[in-house]
Amino acid sequence: MLDPKKIEQIARQIHNSMPKGVKEFGDDVEKKLRTALQSQLSKLDLVNREEFDIQTQVLLRTREKLVAMEQRLNELEARLEGTNKKTEQAE
Repeated sequence: MLDPKKIEQIARQIHNSMPKGVKEFGDDVEKKLRTALQSQLSKLDLVNREEFDIQTQVLLRTREKLVAMEQRLNELEARLEGTNKKTEQAE
C-alpha cells in the first residue's frame, strides 16, 4: 500500500509548482490532487520496497540452486558418459 504521507507530499509539491491563478483555489485543489493521485496510483501494479527486496533474495537463492543443479547434472552426465564408454570398450 502506498504511504498516504508520500501521496500528500507529492500533491503538495504539484500544488506548489502550479501558477498563482490555480493556487488561489487553495486547499481544494490540493485535496483534489491528492484524491486523483491516490486513485491513479492504486490502479498501478506496484510493490513496496520491502516486498521487492524479499523477492530479490528469493530470486538469488533460486538462481544459486539452479546453478548447483546444472553443475550436478553435468557431473552426472559426464559420469554416465564415462560408464557408457567403458561398456562399449568391454564389448
